[in-house]
Amino acid sequence: MIELIKGKNTMVVGMARSGLAAVELLNREGAAKIKVTDQKQPEQLENELLKLKRYSNIETVCGSNPEEHVTPELSMIVKSPGVPPELEMFKKAEKLEIPVVSEIELAYAFIRAPLIGVTGTNGKTTVTALTAAILKEARIEPVIAAGNIGNPLSGVVGKISAQGAVVVEVSSFQLENIRKFRPAVAVFLNFAEDHIDYHGSIEKYFQAKIRIFENQGHSDFAVLNAADPQVAKLSEQLRARVLWFKAAPVETGFGVEGGMVTLYKNGKKIMTLCPISEIALPGAHNLENALAASTAAWALGADPESIDSVLRSFKAIEHRLEHVATIDGVDYINDSKGTNPGAAIKALQSFPGRKKILIAGGKEKGSDFSEMAAILKDEVRLMLLIGETRDKLAAAADQASFTNYRKMDSLEEATAEARCEAKSGDVVLLSPACASWDMFQDYEARGNLFKKMVLDSTRTVSGKGGNS
Repeated sequence: MIELIKGKNTMVVGMARSGLAAVELLNREGAAKIKVTDQKQPEQLENELLKLKRYSNIETVCGSNPEEHVTPELSMIVKSPGVPPELEMFKKAEKLEIPVVSEIELAYAFIRAPLIGVTGTNGKTTVTALTAAILKEARIEPVIAAGNIGNPLSGVVGKISAQGAVVVEVSSFQLENIRKFRPAVAVFLNFAEDHIDYHGSIEKYFQAKIRIFENQGHSDFAVLNAADPQVAKLSEQLRARVLWFKAAPVETGFGVEGGMVTLYKNGKKIMTLCPISEIALPGAHNLENALAASTAAWALGADPESIDSVLRSFKAIEHRLEHVATIDGVDYINDSKGTNPGAAIKALQSFPGRKKILIAGGKEKGSDFSEMAAILKDEVRLMLLIGETRDKLAAAADQASFTNYRKMDSLEEATAEARCEAKSGDVVLLSPACASWDMFQDYEARGNLFKKMVLDSTRTVSGKGGNS
């Protein structure tokens, strides 16, 4: 990789966090010139442009990603996740035989610590953070959680020794442009329809996901969900040693027996850990997440005692089934990172026996909402719809004979409406089942606004003598 950087002209497409981290790494490794492009207008990129001004060898292009900037003088192009793959500039790069790589591919070339790569449609962030927590408890130092979790992998370069470990959340966007990226442990959590707008088909989405295994060898580990048929079938074609997780007994890995988290090896029960009722994270999907993280951490050397301790204590991460407040007996839950229907279904089913006011909707990604709509009658008392997809979600609800929904103009309006309509014992759940980009910069901004609205109302209620 260094031969494509030192003294060479390079390009970074996209000025978000991973793009800026890639620029810093390219500059540090001696790139002569770096051209950085983004389709957003300059006024939308004030903070990013300010950071880039400190580099004298950088040229920025805003408002478009023009193909004419792709010239034979470029040695490589780093593509940020989320940048559409069908841009003409990438087609031109292919004709000119200029390599287009993802930011994780760039970073991987400079990291000597073993990597645990975590992919799948749902649960990636939780499993990434939980795995890192287990490794830290097991005294593997240092440990850094990075990637799509919000900490670009390029930012890890130079901060970790070969004795540490990096747990990296990797999306299909990032995997689509890898070449040598090779995690020592690769985890595939589950697979469901998502990102059809980006990949063009569910098959292309799946093919991007399974690239996480393509460079693994016989000394590496592949951690697979034995309960997901499409994921489990991958075991037939992988070179890596396969470990399993499932809420039932497994061949080798972590499963469940007699209500206990259990470690298996070669079909035999090795030891039992905590009861599944004592896992700190709520919901059946988080049981799977806990088993996946346990298996991944164990593969890299974590001891069962450390795994047991963290499973009992690890709390939900921000924006993923995050408890915001309880007001007058109503729990407010921020699941802004639930950006597809499968994630929303799991969030709804995480509070059995309780009725929910669901806030859903956002950026259109080509998702099918019929499966989500089918459970609304059982799980939801009122659905408040926002964003580009509100009409599509409403149509799916109508088809499923669920009519108790209202279309809102903003998240603020929906949150206020939920506050007025909620009854003691309800759960007000922000689980949009959609991306955030139609109304927000990212899912974090969406979740933070929801939390602010809820906490502001908590203070108001508290000031009037209410129960907060």
